[in-house]
Amino acid sequence: MAAVLAATGLFLYFSLRGDLDHAIGQGLRSRTGDITALVQQADNGLGGAAHARGAGSGSGFAQILDRSGRVFDATPGLHRPLLRAADIRAAGAGVTSFDRAGNRLLATPVRAQGRELIVVAGTSLADRDKAVAELGTRLLIGGPVALLLAAAAGYALASAALRPVESMRARAAAISPDELDHRLPLARNRDELHRLGETLNAMLARLEAGQQRERAFVADASHELRNPLAMLTTELELIARDRPTGPDLNGALASAIAEANRLGGLTGDLLVLAQADSDRIPIVKETLRVADVLDAVGRRYPEVLVERAPELDFEADPRRLEQALGNMAENALAYGAAPVRISAVVRGGQVELHVCDSGSGFPPDFLGQAFERFARADASRGSGGTGLGLAIVAAIAAGHGGAAHAANRPDTGADVWIAIPA
Repeated sequence: MAAVLAATGLFLYFSLRGDLDHAIGQGLRSRTGDITALVQQADNGLGGAAHARGAGSGSGFAQILDRSGRVFDATPGLHRPLLRAADIRAAGAGVTSFDRAGNRLLATPVRAQGRELIVVAGTSLADRDKAVAELGTRLLIGGPVALLLAAAAGYALASAALRPVESMRARAAAISPDELDHRLPLARNRDELHRLGETLNAMLARLEAGQQRERAFVADASHELRNPLAMLTTELELIARDRPTGPDLNGALASAIAEANRLGGLTGDLLVLAQADSDRIPIVKETLRVADVLDAVGRRYPEVLVERAPELDFEADPRRLEQALGNMAENALAYGAAPVRISAVVRGGQVELHVCDSGSGFPPDFLGQAFERFARADASRGSGGTGLGLAIVAAIAAGHGGAAHAANRPDTGADVWIAIPA
């Protein structure tokens, strides 16, 4: 603002000075023209012409010089030549302007009364200097005042505009990890700050949802781990208390080993999901044939029917892929009905590996959460699992750059498949 005011002040100062100089110049040219005409027409000299036309009135004055510098005629009171010898030589070549002792002089060569003369018209610059000085004084006083007013107004406007930011900052500072349900206040105007507040509130909503999912995951994991731990503890306490032998000991040990294996499997599933959350699920891709992948699952689960696969090679992690297909097959065998089929389809640049059963299918309201952790369908699909099998399927599919899907077939049964790039 200081630079703008300074530039504006300089522009006004020099504009006024230039306008006044232009007006003075026009006045002098008009006066020299009148005097030249009078000199060429009058016989009684410039004094008579001045009395007849008022050439010497006001602040203006005039003088007629010959080429030697002698005063040929002048307005009353002017006896000494207004021009120097060098000025006379310059004026003889054409119209010339001079500034002398606070006066503006305009010299014009003219031929009159049989002589080569120079008509000099002049006027005082006092009025111009006074006007310019007054403007400069007003600018020097008014500029700083205007700058202070502009600074105060700018500060007030900036403070008003940024007040919502301070309000949002204060509220954000007060939100703790346990209070993610709080939201930032929004500006009343639907401007950039309002949209920023909406974006930050949406971020808080995502953080809150993530925290809730994490807490639910920890609670469900604790619940799932507690059951096998309780069973294992019970078996070991019975062995320590009753000290069985023979078949009873073997049975108790087998039950304890089964619970330990179940606990180990659940822990492994939780580890896979934790790695998927941090994008660190280990995927070691190899070149595989679709038919070989399906046959491996068929050998592992003889009750699953393997349909003929297309002749195609693709890149995938064989261990993870068999784990995902195994979870899908176990889910279909446990909660669906025979026959269970596994097949492959190439569609849209992706390999789709399907596992279909002939049961009652998923409850319609469960399809949207089939791949969520610890999600279980209602009693129509059975119960007893951990609810992590399909969640691991989805994590493995995402690790391969694909996705997992589930749907109910039009005829009967459920269709669960993963689609990974071909």
